[in-house]
Amino acid sequence: MKQVTIQTDFGDMTVGFLPDKAPQHVENFIDLAESGFYDGLTFHRIVDGFMIQGGCPQGTGTGDGPRRLKAEFNDTPHVLGTLSMARTNDPDSASCQFFICLADADFLDGQYSAFGQITDDASLKTLKAIGKVETTDPGTGEQSSPVEPVKINKMTVAEA
Repeated sequence: MKQVTIQTDFGDMTVGFLPDKAPQHVENFIDLAESGFYDGLTFHRIVDGFMIQGGCPQGTGTGDGPRRLKAEFNDTPHVLGTLSMARTNDPDSASCQFFICLADADFLDGQYSAFGQITDDASLKTLKAIGKVETTDPGTGEQSSPVEPVKINKMTVAEA
């Protein structure tokens, strides 16, 4: 089984996948990671106590990747370290943007396609450090835009 390591200036985060729960989402994420799509992008939305979101090619939350995915809602709970796909109000609009939960968020369960989980304590430490960066309101009413960019330096795919 494959896993992805997300390399940031705050440290690395390694995520394992749930191909039995969301096979299209796992395949899409691995394909984008292997192609270098995510390298150099940012975590553009960070809400302490909720989640960090990245993977937008525009860096604003408005960009798409090369394909749209049909929802693969499943029974995986959105808890600390869960990897899930961001989307618009259209359940079948997930593309390239993803988020990682900083805490339990059961109100997302069955509404977003969870497809992975952080695999180790060092990765959780990195996740939590990113969750504590200083943010500002980007004009949405939410304190979520990092004052300093939080880059995804590189994603590396390897066998677990």
